[in-house]
Amino acid sequence: MITDHYEFDVGILVNTAQSALERAGVNAHDAALVADALVTADRRGIYSHGLMRLPLYVSALESGGMNPRPEMKWRREQGAVAILEADSALGQVAMQEAVGHVKTLAEKYGIGCVAVEHSTHYGAGNYWTDQLAQAGLASLLTSTTGPRVTPFGGRDPILGTNPLTMAFPSLTNHALTADMATSAGAYGKVMAARNAGYAIPKGWAVDPDGDETTDPDSAISGAFLPMGGHKGSALSVMLEAFAASLTHANFAYETTDIWSNPAHKMNTGHLVIALNPELFTGVTDTKKRISGLQERVRAAGHGVQAPGDIEAGLFEASRDRVALSRDTYAQIEQMCGHLGVVPPVPHEKS
Repeated sequence: MITDHYEFDVGILVNTAQSALERAGVNAHDAALVADALVTADRRGIYSHGLMRLPLYVSALESGGMNPRPEMKWRREQGAVAILEADSALGQVAMQEAVGHVKTLAEKYGIGCVAVEHSTHYGAGNYWTDQLAQAGLASLLTSTTGPRVTPFGGRDPILGTNPLTMAFPSLTNHALTADMATSAGAYGKVMAARNAGYAIPKGWAVDPDGDETTDPDSAISGAFLPMGGHKGSALSVMLEAFAASLTHANFAYETTDIWSNPAHKMNTGHLVIALNPELFTGVTDTKKRISGLQERVRAAGHGVQAPGDIEAGLFEASRDRVALSRDTYAQIEQMCGHLGVVPPVPHEKS
């Protein structure tokens, strides 16, 4: 939750982000997509993957780490499997292509699997799995990142924060969705804490000497810890394998993150798998059962929520306005001044 913030009209923020991306060389269609994805993340309360990322994207676009006008191509297509060569596109642009294709494959074969190489950060994963859920498909999505996480018992950053997103369509107004980093804390959240001058929770990171730390700067120069100890560490390693080893994408330890060098091409790898319930027991039956599962989880105790409930509630509540931290707004103002874009005007200060 943001406690020190400004509030903005949603439409104004989308327009500002789109204008900034266009000034950085992105075409209008792709800029609109990325702008919507970033603002949607903020509306869902996933501030670490929202407009906080926009100045970084602009820097990478200007420096060469991201390609504003990629020439993406399908390197391999065979049966239900395909590989997309993303040409260092904005990750959102690459994922929109991948999601459209995996949807077609799943509808044809019952399952579709698309791997992406030479990509970049795609933002919040549920933006993509929601599209598949709306099409009646179940899905699993993961990605490599820069080297931030040390394996269980380690000290050196070898793994990525390796996000995992899973979703099932439901009869309710939103999918059953789990969207998480496999590190104890997301990198964007540590950056946000550093920018705002806050400590991070215990158990998130170690400093360069391998000692536990709550200082964001020490965490960034040291390593993040995997969630769930040795089990989370094993999951992170396996997701690294799924996201990178099926293509020519880099493992995290082979990657220079654009946070460190915005001119560096990360060669990020993604993997999205979609299942078509129609070829199992039928979409309607699956949606009905998932809806029942959601309700049963919520009935387990007072205040219990099913995965995805919190984000869906925040999204619905922010139809008109969304909050940005003062620090994020300051960075966006600075970026707008650099690009010659009119900065968004807040509604009120808190």
